[in-house]
Amino acid sequence: MASWNSIPLEIAYQVLGWIAFVSWSISFYPQLIMNFRRKSVVGLNFDFVVLNLTKHSSYLIYNAVLYFSAAVQKQYRQKYGLREMIPVAANDVAFSAHAVLLTAFTLFQIAIYDRGNQKVSKIALAIVSVAWLAAAICVFVALPKHSWLWLISIFNSIQVTMTVIKYIPQAIMNFARKSTDGFSIGNILLDLFGGVTTYGQMAVQSIDQDSWVNFYGNIGKTLLSLVSIFFDLIFICQHYVLYPKKRTRTLDRHSDKTEPLTKPADPSQAENP
Repeated sequence: MASWNSIPLEIAYQVLGWIAFVSWSISFYPQLIMNFRRKSVVGLNFDFVVLNLTKHSSYLIYNAVLYFSAAVQKQYRQKYGLREMIPVAANDVAFSAHAVLLTAFTLFQIAIYDRGNQKVSKIALAIVSVAWLAAAICVFVALPKHSWLWLISIFNSIQVTMTVIKYIPQAIMNFARKSTDGFSIGNILLDLFGGVTTYGQMAVQSIDQDSWVNFYGNIGKTLLSLVSIFFDLIFICQHYVLYPKKRTRTLDRHSDKTEPLTKPADPSQAENP
């Protein structure tokens, strides 16, 4: 079984991993808090949330099985090398479980708060249905001919696919509305920081082991960070560069409805010169 060659690098690996966990985990809360305060989910794309739930659920299956199953770990080392470390850490499992719970709670908010005329698209529902149907076929039909490592790799592929497409509906909605109102930028900033620290964690492990297998041996984690960073930068550009005037005008319209602090004098009550 592989072990760490450098204690400082092992410590750095753990620190970076838990920083990523905290950052990614906290990233769910700004949107939840925004929804709660507004009592509205208008501006949050429902397809994004539905696809995100499938993504995190499949990722949890992959992480939990690879982290806890000795049999699957053995299959992983037989495929990638006996000295290779398992590319899933405790923080990966913790993050996935936490993400599933909070994404499900976001769906609950969608059910109880003002939705306007928004709804989940048929395309998103079809994508999710096909993903889980494919997973079920792999479990009940194809598994006898393949290994457990192959099976959880299918779930990893599902989460990678969901990661690639889940951001697209929200980005398109922001573009169509020319606004990011209702979509929390705090979520995006924390997500970006989590993606960067995750790459740092993987790089530390590769340096210690003098091997870059963990990047392509766990391609899901690699693509997860890369795609997330790409779309986070798009959302940051939309929020701060493309549509800041739209947000300002929205605030101005709300402020126009408020009563002025000092009412203008009634001309009829003015003193005669």
